[in-house]
Amino acid sequence: MFEAVRNAWKIADLRKKILFTLGMFLVFRVGAHITVPGLDATAVEQLFSQGIFGFVDLLSGGALAQLSIFALSIGPYITASIIVNLLMVIIPSWEQLAKEGEEGRKKLEQYTRYGAIILAFIQGFATAFGLRNTGAVLNTSFGSLLLIALSFTAGTAVLMWIGELITSKGIGNGISLIIFANIVSRVPSGILSLYAAVKTGVLNIFVVLLLAVLGLIVVAGVVIVQEGQRRIPVQYAKRVVGRRMYGGQTTHIPLRVNQAGVIPVIFASSLLALPQMLTQFVDKPWAKRIAEWFAFGSTLHIALYIAFIIMFAYFYTFMQFSPKDIADNLKKSGGFIPGLRPGRPTADYLYKVVNRLILVGAVFLSIIVLMPLALSAVFKYNISLGGNALLIVVGVALETMKQIEAQMAVRHYGGFMR
Repeated sequence: MFEAVRNAWKIADLRKKILFTLGMFLVFRVGAHITVPGLDATAVEQLFSQGIFGFVDLLSGGALAQLSIFALSIGPYITASIIVNLLMVIIPSWEQLAKEGEEGRKKLEQYTRYGAIILAFIQGFATAFGLRNTGAVLNTSFGSLLLIALSFTAGTAVLMWIGELITSKGIGNGISLIIFANIVSRVPSGILSLYAAVKTGVLNIFVVLLLAVLGLIVVAGVVIVQEGQRRIPVQYAKRVVGRRMYGGQTTHIPLRVNQAGVIPVIFASSLLALPQMLTQFVDKPWAKRIAEWFAFGSTLHIALYIAFIIMFAYFYTFMQFSPKDIADNLKKSGGFIPGLRPGRPTADYLYKVVNRLILVGAVFLSIIVLMPLALSAVFKYNISLGGNALLIVVGVALETMKQIEAQMAVRHYGGFMR
């Protein structure tokens, strides 16, 4: 491990990318402490001391609780991504863009950015309007509310820009790394909370040790499932061209158990957090009922959480992986799966295998996400770092390490996973 770190540091280009990424982390963590103008700090602190915003505040790295310019984090971008991905299925021209390579992808990214800005403004204005009802806004004029909304929108735009800079000039996926850094920034406060709970007698030290061991087991399980593959053997028919014989080799199609990664968890968590977050600002009986329905741990919340995770796992996987395209490409190149005819039978087989793998991966994600809820009920203690956060941290860390490994392999250095 340490040898891999030293090797990575020796590569000037890789070192530059890592330092750039860390520099961007510093920028948005500083920005998370810049408060939106026109708010009453005391009223805001009382509002968020209730801890009702859970996962949304976790994604923002505590910026939401401080109502900083980065309070919305990249939530609007995630929502816009969901909408664009859904529209790609509905609108044929958008589906065609996805197949046009780099240029098409750039155009869809542009649509996502525009959508994120619009959603950020709507969400920012709704938040400003709701804060006015709680007495947290010092000046309740329309101009003041507009300024607050624009501050939230600008914060989201800056975070998207930082994410794109990290992706292009740094290492890893910028948006994912922003979420990763925000979650990790809350770990010290979580550890301090555990320490305080042990000191005051709320938790036994052996319970804390048990939770730590369970956490390590869960991390190991996440790594195994994230890296697990079903390898489909592929053979290529021999063909003679002139005096040379081509083909005849055997290879495989690697199908990951969890091809969608942590995307289903991020999408499901973000969608379920919105109703509870927005209804907290409305002082009406119907809003309180909705907040109770969507409260973390409620029957409706658990049912929708599992349903959304499974739905997005299937949706996102088949957005990225097409059994028909794989089967057609194999047929064109003279490849076949032993025991299956090329074309439709191969596509049907791949579809069936991927379907099973997605279900296994989605069920695993659901168990990990809901496990802290069960542990909280058993030990009568609210575990701040949930299964969704753990999945995101481990998943993003693995993907980033793979990118670093790929760059090290080009220069013949050993990586982290060897």
